[in-house]
Amino acid sequence: MIKRRAAMAGALGVTGLAALPLHAQQDITFFRILTGGTVGTYFPIGGLIANAISNPPGSRPCDDGGSCGVPGLVATSVASNGSVANAAAIGAGSAQSGFVQSDVAFWAYNGTGIYQGRPKIDVLRAIANLYPESFQLVVRKGLGIKSVADLKGKRVSLDEPGSGTLVDARLILAAWGLSEKDLVAQYLPAQQVADKLKDGAIDAFFNVSGWPQSAIADLALTVGIDLVPIAGPEADKLLQQYSFFSADEIPDDAYKGVSGVKTVSVHALWVTSSKQPEDLIYKVTAALWNPNTRKLLDSGHAKGRVIRLETATVGLGIPLHAGAEKFYKEKGLLP
Repeated sequence: MIKRRAAMAGALGVTGLAALPLHAQQDITFFRILTGGTVGTYFPIGGLIANAISNPPGSRPCDDGGSCGVPGLVATSVASNGSVANAAAIGAGSAQSGFVQSDVAFWAYNGTGIYQGRPKIDVLRAIANLYPESFQLVVRKGLGIKSVADLKGKRVSLDEPGSGTLVDARLILAAWGLSEKDLVAQYLPAQQVADKLKDGAIDAFFNVSGWPQSAIADLALTVGIDLVPIAGPEADKLLQQYSFFSADEIPDDAYKGVSGVKTVSVHALWVTSSKQPEDLIYKVTAALWNPNTRKLLDSGHAKGRVIRLETATVGLGIPLHAGAEKFYKEKGLLP
């Protein structure tokens, strides 16, 4: 949490900030939400939530048709390298909150999985489970890639180092008896991968996000793509081995002209640090589930419509922040 004039310069503009009374400038709280690449689902969802929970000094009150966010709060959606990087930033205290895949959060908190032998990030606390993140294995149409096994020898992007997608792409490959050595593996950020497929520089890529994802939708309309199922005995074994995975399905109408597939998913969590004040996170959680926020989520993005209060405490894998826990207990979601 930052309460200082300098933090607001980029959010309000120096001119607007200077116009605020001195006491208002001192009461501003800056709250960052680390998301992911700008072409993914995290970034637009983060923008919707940041808008919903913000209520800077000078805003009209909620009952006057204005902001129903946290008084004095200015939240911003910040692009990042994704789940692993977000968890590290929150653990280091350089960010107030961020979106983290449920598997990455579980491993970071417990010091297992990819964090085996590394320091635990045991300050991670959940604010809410937001929505399922589907594994989307996207391939250029016409290459005859029908299963994960067909990726052998192909040019495949597994996403960039530090991303949750890379972690889980390795698990999926292993379930089919493959490793990066069996591919012409590349490690491209989400902002570049679609262009590389469009240019013919790669054959396929892994993506973990809520559908529809804008870059994939564009590829469906331009070069033509197929989605490869992550299903069958190999996927069943994956689900049994890792409890944070769930069976999932991408429908036929997710991308124009692309057949739907069965796949697996993890949960997109909004997480913070146990060091954040209980009262602040209580208010942030309450603002997330305000009826006005519901309107923003329903109209702003397809995945916004599946962010529901009734599933907010499902599949977390890490403890709730005390402030969020207090809110959910008051709403009867927790004993």
